[in-house]
Amino acid sequence: MANAVLDRGPTDGGARPDTARPDPGRSRSVPAWVWGLPPVAVLALAFLYPLALVVQQSFTPDEGGVSLDPYAEVFASAAFRDALTTTVWLAVGSTAGCLVLGFVLALVIAFVPFPGGKAVARFVDVFLSFPSFLITLALLFVYGTVGMANGLWTGATGAADGPFHFLTTPWGVLLAEITCFTPFVMRPLLAAFSQLDTGQLEVASSLGAGPLRIIRQVILPEALPALAAGGSLVLVMCLNEFGIVLFTGAKDVTTLPMLVYSKAILESDYPAACVVAVVNIAISVGLYGLYRVVSRRAGA
Repeated sequence: MANAVLDRGPTDGGARPDTARPDPGRSRSVPAWVWGLPPVAVLALAFLYPLALVVQQSFTPDEGGVSLDPYAEVFASAAFRDALTTTVWLAVGSTAGCLVLGFVLALVIAFVPFPGGKAVARFVDVFLSFPSFLITLALLFVYGTVGMANGLWTGATGAADGPFHFLTTPWGVLLAEITCFTPFVMRPLLAAFSQLDTGQLEVASSLGAGPLRIIRQVILPEALPALAAGGSLVLVMCLNEFGIVLFTGAKDVTTLPMLVYSKAILESDYPAACVVAVVNIAISVGLYGLYRVVSRRAGA
C-alpha cells in the first residue's frame, strides 16, 4: 500500500518535475558561432578582400595571367633596393633616437619634481593623438627654408639665405620621425616608472649609489620591457610612415610607402606597386607580431 502511494507521487496535487522534457528556450538558442558571422563578414569585406586584391594584382603582370615576373622585376630594380635600404635605416635610426630621448624625458618627468610635471605627463597622452603631418608642418614653420630660424638668421646677419636646409634631407625626416614618435616610447615608460618601488631607490641611495648607477642598476632593468614594447611599436610605425616624408619635401628620400605611391599614382604601374605593398605588409605584420609578443611579456 505504501509502495502504491509512493508510486503515485505527492498527494497534495503537486506534479513531479519532468527532467526529460526539453527546455523550449534552450532548444531555440542561437549557436555562438552565428553571432560571430556579421563582424567576420564586415572584416572580410572591408579589409581582407581589398588586401586579397592587392596580393592577386601583384601576381598579375600587364600582359595578363598569373606570374612571378612582377616580383622578379621589382626585386631586380635599383629603386626598390634603395627604397628598402632607406626605409630600414630611417626606421631603425628613428627608433633608436626615440628610445634614447624617450627614456631621458620619462626619467625627468617621473623622478625629477618640477612645477607642472603632471601637466607635462598628461600632454604626452594628448600628443599621441596628433597626426604626423601636423608635427612635420610645425617643424617646417621653424626650420623650413622660409621658417623662423632662417628668418632670424637673415635678419641678424643680413644674409640672403639662412643655414637651415636639413628638413629636405634624410636627416630632416629622421628628426621629424623622432619628434613625432618619441611619446609612443614615453607612455609605456611612464606607466612602468609609476609602478616602480621607490624604496629600492632610497635603499640604493642610502648605500652610496650615485644617480647614474641607480639608473643603470635599478631603473633600467625595470624599464627594459616597456622600452622593448615602445620601440617595437615605433619601428612598425616608422616603416609605414608616408606623411612625414611627403610633407618634408625630401625629394631624394624614397621609402617603401613613397615607392608604392610613385608606382601607382605617377607611373600607373599597378603590379609593381602591389608587389612593393605586399613586401611592406609582410615586414609590418612580422614586426607587429614581434611587438605583440614583447607587449604581452611586458604586460603592456
